[in-house]
Amino acid sequence: MLVLGLDTSNYATSLAVLDSEQMRLICDVKRFLPVREGQLGLRQSDAVFHHTQALPQLLEEIGAQVDLRTVGAIGVSGCPRPVEGSYMPCFTTGVTFAQGMSAIHGIPLIKTTHQQGHIASALFACGEPELFEKDVLVFHVSGGTTDLLLCHGTQVLAQLGTSSDLYAGQAVDRIGVRLGFAFPAGVEVSRLAEACEEEMTPKVSVKGCTCSLSGLENQCVKLLEQGYSPEYAAKYCLLAVARTLEKMMLAALKEHPKLPVVFAGGVMSSRVVRGYMQKKHPWVRFVDGKFASDNAIGVSVIAAREVLRSAAENAGQPEGAQL
Repeated sequence: MLVLGLDTSNYATSLAVLDSEQMRLICDVKRFLPVREGQLGLRQSDAVFHHTQALPQLLEEIGAQVDLRTVGAIGVSGCPRPVEGSYMPCFTTGVTFAQGMSAIHGIPLIKTTHQQGHIASALFACGEPELFEKDVLVFHVSGGTTDLLLCHGTQVLAQLGTSSDLYAGQAVDRIGVRLGFAFPAGVEVSRLAEACEEEMTPKVSVKGCTCSLSGLENQCVKLLEQGYSPEYAAKYCLLAVARTLEKMMLAALKEHPKLPVVFAGGVMSSRVVRGYMQKKHPWVRFVDGKFASDNAIGVSVIAAREVLRSAAENAGQPEGAQL
């Protein structure tokens, strides 16, 4: 069965189609929401407008790659995180669209959250199906979160750590916009940082599994004012993020030893962050950028797994027999 996934975050409109029987990604499309030059994001009303414009166009684009009439279920992210009261208007656009398709075609609708979509996408891209059946430490690091989560598969059991102020993606985007890049600026900041060959050890602020990133922007601005190159400031910013996550991870592993550690979220697309972490801790799991940044792939994975679970229950098989 083909499963369609939708995600309408505050950064991008995303669709993906997955074959639930083979658990294979068929195709995916994404469009970043347009942000005016110099701005650090969108108002929710603007995000809703752009999603409304983009969804039919992306559906037509993905329909050129697969016969959407053969889709047997649809998944959608309905809110940012799996906690009570989690809400952003931008996600209602995707939910409304998905509900309409579900009603018209008479197919199941599976709702999940944006954060769980990130988790599922990262676990799926690791190529280790057993990760969905065990406890895992997952970092979700983006413009809206710097969360260290204890998960069982895609189920969030507990938030072990987060930022007490600025999120990592916010810090990266602010530096990027200051350097003249368009929002979101993570890709350009990482590209710039890769051009810097100088060694450095950024100052970080971490207590247990809680970090503070509010001073990072000021540190980078001060470096630029002192005459350091944009490449140096960009690398300093990303290495500060990497060292922060490293300290949070090591603190969590003291309480939860030997658990797999998976990194998800747009900031984790950076080769600078990935390179630092995997050089020192080669066992940690990172995934390619398309699976780390905002996407609908994880949403389609969650929906596909739910379809398989329901089918197994209806057939009287033990739960998880086909998963």
